[in-house]
Amino acid sequence: MKKLISALLVLVMAMSIAGCGTKEQTTDSAATTQEGTETKTTSESVVSEGDAVKITFLNTKGEIQAQLEEAATVFQGDTGIEVEIVPTGAGTSPFEKMTALYNSGNAPTISMLDIGDLPKFADTMKDLSDEKWVADAMGGSLDIATIDGRILAFPFAVEGYGLIYNKVAVESATGETFEPTSIQTREDLEALFAKIEAGGTAPIIISPLDWSLAAHYFAIPFAQTGKDIQGVLDLQASLTDGSLKLADFEAVNAAMDTFDMLASYNIDKDDPMSGTYDDGAAAVASGEAAMWFMGNWAWPQIDSLSGDNKDFGFIPVPLDMTGEANAINAGPTKYVSVDTSQSTDEQQAAALEFLNWLVYEENGQNALVDTCSIIPAFTNIGKSPSDPLAASILEHVAAGTFTQMTYTFPSDHWAEVGAFFQEYMAGFSSREEFYEKVEGYWANQQ
Repeated sequence: MKKLISALLVLVMAMSIAGCGTKEQTTDSAATTQEGTETKTTSESVVSEGDAVKITFLNTKGEIQAQLEEAATVFQGDTGIEVEIVPTGAGTSPFEKMTALYNSGNAPTISMLDIGDLPKFADTMKDLSDEKWVADAMGGSLDIATIDGRILAFPFAVEGYGLIYNKVAVESATGETFEPTSIQTREDLEALFAKIEAGGTAPIIISPLDWSLAAHYFAIPFAQTGKDIQGVLDLQASLTDGSLKLADFEAVNAAMDTFDMLASYNIDKDDPMSGTYDDGAAAVASGEAAMWFMGNWAWPQIDSLSGDNKDFGFIPVPLDMTGEANAINAGPTKYVSVDTSQSTDEQQAAALEFLNWLVYEENGQNALVDTCSIIPAFTNIGKSPSDPLAASILEHVAAGTFTQMTYTFPSDHWAEVGAFFQEYMAGFSSREEFYEKVEGYWANQQ
């Protein structure tokens, strides 16, 4: 945990030195020059004249599909290597998509995976231990990607989540200056919501997405109680053997009390399952809703809809626990692996070149940080996204008001527990029934 805090603070300092400035343009010309018919690049490519290497990249972050396609176009211009960005369908987990692709003989060359899925595909993954970027990865970011002494995945993104606020919308509704740090407890937040609602604005929109509810919201009490990966594993083991009951889990009860309050102010409270991810982005961007429970990955959508207003940030979900009321979840999330079971040597080499391009080439860094709005997990990259949500996460890191992202839920947790949470959100089950179903899920993990 200390290594992660130190590494993330390096990113804060890098951002302060570099400054936000204006968004840099990502262009082919920044890294290539034309001399006759020969293209010279900033690094030696695996593609020689006349070769046509094509690789596929399974993208499980649907919100940056268009941005990754743009990055692939720039990479092809730099290297001649074609990268097809394969989307994961809405409602399909990375594990389900990966399994289907492998079973059909169409395994992606590069796969973006959730952390809990890494061990399941370890036998198909290339050992990346000797790659240059290993030395530049932020402290602690490769621990979870190391299996049987081999580094099997590349940390793709540092992310965080909490309550996204539209400062303009809050202040317009309340007629008061909004100071995010003034929200210390659930009662503070509820009082603010009452003022926002009285001003004619919906206080919050809650997207009823299984992954948002189970993998993100329900992870908060585990992260804040467990403190680190081993602590969270211990909690999960206690649920599995039945020695821990959710009704006795203080942080879970506090999180559900807060959720009930949030739901009572939800713009969709009369039809809580009707909302979509796009609805959430549109509502908070336009000011129709003052807040949205989501993560910094939503910035491209908010940015495209918010006009001149870029005054957004995060406040933590307050659980009213002593010393724990204000903590967002933050840390490396998605990891990228390279396939060895169905990819040729040339494709594997091209995949490695793509990863190094993201870390070491100017166009690659621009694609990762500026185009995709990703907080990089590499200390050599002296830039951070200029967007306000990324900046807000880094501010929380600098202030110490964050907990490490919960990595250790099973692959089907967000689908199974997410469905139970949706039933609860829609009023089809009581909290006791919700807890019973979740405990039954964990009992089956034995």
